[in-house]
This record gives sequence, C-alpha cells and structure tokens, in this order.
Amino acid sequence: MSLRVEKIFDTSVFEEAVKIRELVFVIEQKVSKADEYDQFEESSTHFLARLDGKPVGTARWRFTENGIKLERFAVLKEARGKGVGKALVEAVLKDISLDTNSNGKVKYLHAQLDAIPLYSKFGFKKVGEMFEECRIQHFKMQLA
Repeated sequence: MSLRVEKIFDTSVFEEAVKIRELVFVIEQKVSKADEYDQFEESSTHFLARLDGKPVGTARWRFTENGIKLERFAVLKEARGKGVGKALVEAVLKDISLDTNSNGKVKYLHAQLDAIPLYSKFGFKKVGEMFEECRIQHFKMQLA
C-alpha cells in the first residue's frame, strides 16, 4: 500500500480534492454546497492524499485573524482507518512550519467529534464548549 500526500498546485488536482469534499461533506454528511465552498478556496493551501495512486483524502490550511486554521480534512469512506488522515495532518503541519509567516501564530481547527482522537495525537487540545457547525457537533482545538 502506497500512501502519498501532495501539495496542490494545479487546477486539475484541485478538482480531485473538490470531488472528495463533495462526496464526504455534501453527500455523506449533508453539508450544503454554499457552506462547503467559500471565499477562502484561493487563499488556502490545499493538499491531496493518494492511496495506491487513487485520490482518497484532502485538507487545507490558511491564515486567519486568529492564527492558522487547519480545515476541510476529508477522507473517502473506503480509505478510512488506513492512515490517510494522519498523513494529511502531518503534511499540513510540516507545510505550515516551512512558512516563515507562521512563526508564533496559534494553530487551530474545528474538529468533528469522531476526529478529536486523531488531532489529539498531534497535541491539539479542546478549547471551550462543543458547538454546532453545519448541523454537525464540533470542538475548537488548538495546538498546545
């Protein structure tokens, strides 16, 4: 099994990531397209995970007024439990660390409940109360 995560630089690869988000968020989790696709698509840094060459996961990160937000982590159902989410978090955190503008900035995300154990492995801690986003329960998590 070959697992590779790549930073997205071209439109055709970005379209593969969009398809994954469509399947996971819009179809599986019933998130509206208006909520899923936002004004930050172009200003975010996107990633695509491939398992044996097949696109199976995606994520992005961006600068915000509160720090650096990691978001849109999505893994196709058939690829879950195979280390794809872990590889995406690793790739995103590594990429952020290479950006000199990220120095000293808080890294945070909005974690769906079932993803909390994954993010916790990287040192993210829950901050505040549970909240609902797109009819899905989340916790804000911050890198300790």
